[in-house]
Amino acid sequence: MTGATEALGGPAAVDGAARDVTRPFYLYAVLANALFQRGVFVLFLYQRGFSAGQVALLQTLLFLVSGLAEIPTGVIADRIGRRAGIVIGQLLIAGCLLGQGMFSHYWVFLALFVGQGVGMACVSGSDTALLYDLLVRRGATADYVKIKSRFAMLGTVTSGAAIVVGGQLQQISWGVVYAGSAACLVLAVVVLRSRVPEIRGADAVDERDGAEGHGDATAWRAMLRVATPALVTLVVVSGLMHATLTPYIIFAQKTLSDQGASTAWVSVVIAAGFFAGGLTPLLSDRADRLIGYRVIVPVSLLTLAAALGLSGLGLVWVTVAAFLALVGIPEITAVLVDNLFNEAVPSRHRASLLSMIAFVESALIGIGYLVLGALMDGLGSSAGMATYAAVPLLACLLWLPVLFRGARVTTVTDT
Repeated sequence: MTGATEALGGPAAVDGAARDVTRPFYLYAVLANALFQRGVFVLFLYQRGFSAGQVALLQTLLFLVSGLAEIPTGVIADRIGRRAGIVIGQLLIAGCLLGQGMFSHYWVFLALFVGQGVGMACVSGSDTALLYDLLVRRGATADYVKIKSRFAMLGTVTSGAAIVVGGQLQQISWGVVYAGSAACLVLAVVVLRSRVPEIRGADAVDERDGAEGHGDATAWRAMLRVATPALVTLVVVSGLMHATLTPYIIFAQKTLSDQGASTAWVSVVIAAGFFAGGLTPLLSDRADRLIGYRVIVPVSLLTLAAALGLSGLGLVWVTVAAFLALVGIPEITAVLVDNLFNEAVPSRHRASLLSMIAFVESALIGIGYLVLGALMDGLGSSAGMATYAAVPLLACLLWLPVLFRGARVTTVTDT
């Protein structure tokens, strides 16, 4: 990266180039995460007459479809353009959200969640690949952790604010909530189309592609080339972390409600959790320098296990405190892991390879929804939460060889 920095005229020029790239992405992050239904949609589905098992099936279907669609959509994004993939995905999600606000039959929701899963797959991998490769062009990838932290913070804080607004909009109608979310996604597409340049895999050749001479390799061969045992372990452990965090956040709505919290309070607590989760990624850069990802990973997993265990006590204020205090910590790990994945894969196939990784995560998240939903149906919401703490503990055990042996995750750099 030294040559790229010198060509741009030094650190000041790199900072200016990074700002040119990040400003529209920050605005996009705000609009794309202004999803007013996110914090209360489980309650919406219950009001539609769906059971916990049916809700879990919808969420499982969403993430399994997203996972299955990850690889083809990643390849398409590398071929036709990463921005194009995001635009298609966000418009598809917007259409599905409109449909959810209009219909009430379960089979219609099954179809809409399938469409939403495909839309999520179009966006996943493409957004990170587009941002990272635009920074590669400007010689500013050294700031990626800081930039991604701010990107994640803006998105998560916006999600929290949107949840609060969504709770108020719901008093008008659920249709207004879902239509408002769809409108924000359309605006996000407008920003992306007007302010962010397109980039394809063939255009995104970084210094490693040229050095290794693998520019014409397929995505599968590229994955085999970079798949160190530690990287494979990180993919699985990261997937299990997300398979714990995502269902926990969603089903916390049901747990809080069963423990006596009103719908209004549930929306406030979930929104506050998103605010906490939005601010903690700002600590990612410092945590990486002071502690390192090898230690941050098990710390995040243990905090998730603690949050689930405390939620299982059946005391609403303990559940609220555990949720607010611990839900943000894994977001630090998510930023650091994302940076490691980007460092590990070549630019030409970045969207494809990140989509392969996202496929594993989506599949595990989908299975996690089924398992946690079944546990909550069979044992009750509180006991089901506590039992599910076994998942992050298992992930922590899988990480121990990497922690103690110091195995390299990437074949190029190791932070």
